[in-house]
Amino acid sequence: MTLLTVRIGPLSFTATFESERAPRTTAAFQARLPLEGQLVQARWSGEAGWVPLADYDLGVACENATSYPAPGQVLWHPPGLSEAELLVPYGSTCFSSRVGQLAGNHFLTIVDERGGLAEVGRRLLREGAQSICFELTE
Repeated sequence: MTLLTVRIGPLSFTATFESERAPRTTAAFQARLPLEGQLVQARWSGEAGWVPLADYDLGVACENATSYPAPGQVLWHPPGLSEAELLVPYGSTCFSSRVGQLAGNHFLTIVDERGGLAEVGRRLLREGAQSICFELTE
């Protein structure tokens, strides 16, 4: 099992790939690590942050897609209907954009045994954008 470290602001999480359910998305994302960006509060999706990626393309279409991810279930959405993005849910989420409901590939799960994702949500709402970095755990 491949483990990742996901750093959001000052917080650090372990994450696992969903390799059996989303093998193409997992392989494409893993090949691009480390990946850094800004996590901002999602405007339409509820309790989630998103990493806007403009026209960045992993070259992967629909695979293990959902509109209702659980907290920690990171989704990849390719460019097209909406811009490319990573969605990082920290609570109740229905993945949406200004064009309506979206579905994204659940390819990565953040392990949150201590409730740290709730703190991510608090920081996004009170402090604004947070840096985010995905990297393989050594």
